[in-house]
Amino acid sequence: MDHFELNNGVLHAENVPLPLIAAEVGTPVYVYSRATLTRHARVFRDALGVLRNAKIAFAVKSNPNLSVLKVLAAEGYGADVVSGGEMERALAAGMAPDGIVFSGVGKTAAEMRRGIEAGIGQFNLESEEEGLELAEIAASMGKVASAALRVNPDVDAGTHGKISTGKAENKFGVPFDRAAAIYARLAGTPGLNMRGLTLHIGSQLSKLEPLEAAFTKVGGLMEEIRAAGYTVTHMDLGGGIGVPYKTGEVFPQPEEYAAMVARVTGNWGVTLMFEPGRVITGNTGVLVTEVIRVKDGASNPWVVVDAAMNDLARPALYDAWHDFVAVEPKGETFTANIVGPICESSDTFAMARTIDKVERGDLAVFRTAGAYGATMANTYNSRPLVPEVMVDGDNWAVVADRIDPATILAAERVPEWLA
Repeated sequence: MDHFELNNGVLHAENVPLPLIAAEVGTPVYVYSRATLTRHARVFRDALGVLRNAKIAFAVKSNPNLSVLKVLAAEGYGADVVSGGEMERALAAGMAPDGIVFSGVGKTAAEMRRGIEAGIGQFNLESEEEGLELAEIAASMGKVASAALRVNPDVDAGTHGKISTGKAENKFGVPFDRAAAIYARLAGTPGLNMRGLTLHIGSQLSKLEPLEAAFTKVGGLMEEIRAAGYTVTHMDLGGGIGVPYKTGEVFPQPEEYAAMVARVTGNWGVTLMFEPGRVITGNTGVLVTEVIRVKDGASNPWVVVDAAMNDLARPALYDAWHDFVAVEPKGETFTANIVGPICESSDTFAMARTIDKVERGDLAVFRTAGAYGATMANTYNSRPLVPEVMVDGDNWAVVADRIDPATILAAERVPEWLA
């Protein structure tokens, strides 16, 4: 459920008509619904209520907007971060430092030091080498860093290859058959509090079976480590639950996910940690765009919109689907190709798709754009950086400015020897 609905023939975000936002802010523009965001955060949190001790760290990479993070902080969410910049955003949003988990394969020494200084709750280690470096840094500061070892369970998540993270050939975590020995060595290292294991097998999962297989496998590893005399108090089960991008798709609900986790982990006796991202923010946002023109094509007309692959990269990167609907539908449909203005054939949102009939000047939206949308935007072709708006009932505000090419150009410097 979301709060983007037709009201008197016009698509609204909660109580605000999208044409109003488009007229005042311009297009393309991301629009988020606070009511949808809050609802999704509560549904996921409440579903995990069947578990004895669960902690949630929102995957900041999916939507790092400060206003989004502040809403989630108010709902008691922590943060899963993968860079120093994301960590600073989480702290600025008021998320408790001990609720921050630092993941990612390439943490720098400076990022580790800053995380220790900030008092973050856990570092998710991707290798033995990283663990030794973190221990050395912590010891030099007179501190002890809490950490979990990320294990690659070699389980196929059944998702797109570019967002699969749990197979042996992926870059994440340590090989499963070496994990127990690595954990043992790190557990005896001064400056390090090895407290658990972590895994993440992929994003946009449509079935629970791969997750259950991975959790079961890592649960066995946990028991092996405990049997060897080492402590495991925390198990981070990652994220990855998918959301429907195409009307009619069905994905596992948070209640089903929580029931599966309860069944697998019932006797573990640990704090369970979760890193949801897309499942919280995916349906909270749309990308509003204007039709530049409709031109004839060899087979189908080309609908050229002012949004492009630099604004919404998922279709170009993953051949991803986003429903495309008119803001003021006329009750007619046609089959068309939807493309942006960038000088790349990959700047294509859909081919031969049946959509609301649109023409020059019409507004439309790409739905389910609240995750991995604005956060992946860039300025290719010297285009502006797309703005973001949040709606709250009758109120709305720009929560990230459009950064125009002139501002970007002003940050560049020409050396004297080229002047």
